[in-house]
Amino acid sequence: MIDHVRPAQLADWIAAQQGAGTPLVLDVREPWELQTASVAPQGFELLTIAMGDLPARLDELDPARPIACLCHHGVRSLRVAVFLAHQGFERVANITGGIDAWSCEHDSGVPRY
Repeated sequence: MIDHVRPAQLADWIAAQQGAGTPLVLDVREPWELQTASVAPQGFELLTIAMGDLPARLDELDPARPIACLCHHGVRSLRVAVFLAHQGFERVANITGGIDAWSCEHDSGVPRY
């Protein structure tokens, strides 16, 4: 199952993952996007792997660890979340609205693009 979490709800989702290890926010945007805007880890670890590179780097992820996927608006990250769920990852969320919503709902210091 894939959870759908707005940026404003991420802290609650992280708290609900207690006992499953430190949650990971997997940012699947392209390098140029990361240079434009990025999030600061707060209660989670941050890992950046572009969506197209993920299949080759899947072994870097722990299937038992809670993972919330992030992109620009939430479309790519949802595709990645579905991919991870099909690969046996059990605690997967999509950050609905992406980094754009993150800027609007959670941290206005993150630039919008």
